[in-house]
Amino acid sequence: MEIFHVEMGNPSAPVVVLIHGWPTCSIDWFEVANQLSERFRVCALDFPGYGFSDKPPGWGYSLARDEELIEYYVAEVIGADAGVVVAHDRGDSVALLHAARCAEGRSAMQLEHLVLSNANIFLPLSNLTGAQRQALHAESWAKAAAVVTPALLAEGMGAQMFTPPRKAGDPDVEALAATFAYHDGIKVLHEGIHYLVERSKDEQRWLTTLAEAPFPVTLIWGLYDTVSPPRVASYVWNQYLMLKPGANRLYFIPDANHYLQVDRPDAFVKVLLNTLEPAADQGPGALEAALDAPLLVDSSRERLPAAADVLRAEPSPTRTEDCCVHHVAPQPIPPTSGKSPKGRPTRKRCTA
Repeated sequence: MEIFHVEMGNPSAPVVVLIHGWPTCSIDWFEVANQLSERFRVCALDFPGYGFSDKPPGWGYSLARDEELIEYYVAEVIGADAGVVVAHDRGDSVALLHAARCAEGRSAMQLEHLVLSNANIFLPLSNLTGAQRQALHAESWAKAAAVVTPALLAEGMGAQMFTPPRKAGDPDVEALAATFAYHDGIKVLHEGIHYLVERSKDEQRWLTTLAEAPFPVTLIWGLYDTVSPPRVASYVWNQYLMLKPGANRLYFIPDANHYLQVDRPDAFVKVLLNTLEPAADQGPGALEAALDAPLLVDSSRERLPAAADVLRAEPSPTRTEDCCVHHVAPQPIPPTSGKSPKGRPTRKRCTA
């Protein structure tokens, strides 16, 4: 089995491992990897059945086998003894399995931070596409595969899962089509989608393990996603991460769809750097002044205070800019004859 992989950046820099989803590959991370490589040793691979790796039918594609590949990759290929893992879509499930290995001390790599992005990590709140449901059933997929071409699949994804939508001829669509066509990848896509069946059996256990993990966990979510909608991230945050010890964070990226790292790579990198080097006193809000700035939604805490405790909390030191917001100097009202410049009657002030 030949596996495609890529490394960028200084070999002695801190390691970041990027894990792709279904049915795409490491090209999802192209722009993000370019930016991160200025500060990190960025490593990514294409799982068997995806991208530019081999795609033999009936190979036994599974999350478990891909997790074993990730462990082999970090231990034997890149030789990382510590690193950050950033995952997307199906890659989140692989990353959760590998994170459990790290938490149990069974990995050669110390996991310093786990970052999960748009994925159906809580299936009851997912919104699976028709193509995903077709691929889950061999008979229906056999009929679909007879007419689906790499270009047709890429164009369908471009129209639904990117913001703004991508059309035929768009570089992102053409790149997807090329990877689907490599080694006739369409014929094995239905084998890879069965990770959802694996997930349905073990999802609760994986999330419970995540809540107890010793490393920080960050969720980064594109808000326009209708397949893995923001309600998925919000639920996982509220139920499993909000009270988890450590520097755990939830971010939303506006104007980004399921493939948020392609739609807004600059914003994704900004969020990633923000969570890897968090300011101790940073509260929720936009990371910059722009209207489409990524948002820090929440940071974890030890417990939720009672409502009365919030009111009894000591006030923070008053800042000049806070005062300026609430105290506006009164403006003098010029004398008026009762007529506006355009001849319309004006309102006069009355005192009681």
